Amino acid sequence: MAKTKTTYTEQDVIDFINSYVNNEQKKTDSFQLIKLKQEWSEPEPKMWGPSIIGFGNYHYKCASGLEGEAPVLGFSQRKEALTLYMYSDTEKSKPLIANLGKFKMSKTFIYVKKLSDINIDVLKELCIESIKNISKHHECSCRVN
Repeated sequence: MAKTKTTYTEQDVIDFINSYVNNEQKKTDSFQLIKLKQEWSEPEPKMWGPSIIGFGNYHYKCASGLEGEAPVLGFSQRKEALTLYMYSDTEKSKPLIANLGKFKMSKTFIYVKKLSDINIDVLKELCIESIKNISKHHECSCRVN
């Protein structure tokens, strides 16, 4: 059975941001996202793999056999954009995403250049909808053990 390579690590989130993120705007956005996502989801931020900051966790199993643990909400500072791991394709999310602001998107990831490009109130609603969707359809837990 296949397993994911992105797993919880013991790396310190603050140390990661201060050592990995070399742009002051991106650092500011990272710390703001930590504050916001922690308010919206409560769990402390944890590192997942080498560069994803996640909040909470859940167990997933795909039809392909791939299964593992993943953060309920997460983000990563990539070279080209801030990657937000938090989108659930629900009926409530579809009209919200249209009002998010300036972004690009894959199936479940949202890419933004900087937080000021998007509407934070809409981001909050999208995150809360994603938490509800994961809680309903997956084995979701509030905290990483």
